[in-house]
Amino acid sequence: MKFLADELEALESAHLRRSLRQHDDQPGRLIEVDAKPRLNFSSNNYLGLALRPELVEAARESLEMGTGSTASRLVTGNLGLHEDLELALAKFHGCEAVRLFNSGYQANIGLISAVAGPGDLILSDQLNHASVIDGCRLSKAEIRVYPHSDPQAVAAELQASHSGGRRFVISDSVFSMDGDMAPLRELREVCDQHEAFLIVDEAHAVGALGPTGAGICAMAGIRPDALVGGLGKSFGSMGGYVAGSVDLCEFLLNRARSFVFSTALPPAVAAASLAAVALLSKSAGDDLRATLNDRIDQMRDGLQALSLLSSGAGQSPIFPILTGSPAKTLECSQGLLDRGFFCQGIRPPTVEKGKSRLRVALSALHQPEDVEELLAALSEVV
Repeated sequence: MKFLADELEALESAHLRRSLRQHDDQPGRLIEVDAKPRLNFSSNNYLGLALRPELVEAARESLEMGTGSTASRLVTGNLGLHEDLELALAKFHGCEAVRLFNSGYQANIGLISAVAGPGDLILSDQLNHASVIDGCRLSKAEIRVYPHSDPQAVAAELQASHSGGRRFVISDSVFSMDGDMAPLRELREVCDQHEAFLIVDEAHAVGALGPTGAGICAMAGIRPDALVGGLGKSFGSMGGYVAGSVDLCEFLLNRARSFVFSTALPPAVAAASLAAVALLSKSAGDDLRATLNDRIDQMRDGLQALSLLSSGAGQSPIFPILTGSPAKTLECSQGLLDRGFFCQGIRPPTVEKGKSRLRVALSALHQPEDVEELLAALSEVV
């Protein structure tokens, strides 16, 4: 099909074609790129748990149960490990129940397309994750995109809405490409005033941020009607989940297509996630979060001194370094790689045209000198 080759050529010409890099080791503080170790500033392994012996050992011990769950949980794939993990996550968040999914992406599309439908209204933040956008589209509800982190705009939209259906407000808590935080307390107040449901995607916050790592909702002192979390970032494993009421989780078991029609997570993955929740609920979790917060403070102060700190950044492990064009972004990313740092360039359609960037992601594995060296390199290449 010639049109495919033409489209790929057009992407190449616009510096937007993507490719895979093979990494033969588990990315931690260091990552091997082009057969050389580099300091890794691109991973979402915010607390370094993907390399923790406790998680590795838990996964290894579970292998006596086999390598796969063999079916969806509604058929023969429902393991005790899955139910134990849901109970542990519910306790972690202090909520009634949790429904486990195979990824944060599947959690969002499953949740949103199940609870919203034709005749309903969804208000979605301008910078929400692609999984939220796709879940909204699958729901076939009316979708209105509101300006980024603007609760007044949400209130105005709800005030003007005459829909007879249900109304939902959906926002990330920490935005994955900008690193800033949503005004969740204000959004909760607006939803309460207008009888709207609040859904919050906490994938980039849970584990790493908030009291005991419970996320930005807990930090803001609010409870959303549904909280989406991810296990593939701070928890160092794989999967996603929805936290909320018993009724919500029972409804998802019956209506969320990405749950009903997916083979369940393998035993080793569930076991590793369970070990992660246990670790993050103890003092070890507090120590890791404290170390990560130290690196965040160090990076924020360093970027501010270089006049490279983006508005809203500095409260999460994610720091965007705006570079503008895709070509400039690739040039800066290669410049950092030449200096021993792996920092992925982000280009459209992941971000808006004209807002290409380097996305710096910090980890509790990073040492103070790692951050200082990165700041020095950024001052040379950006």
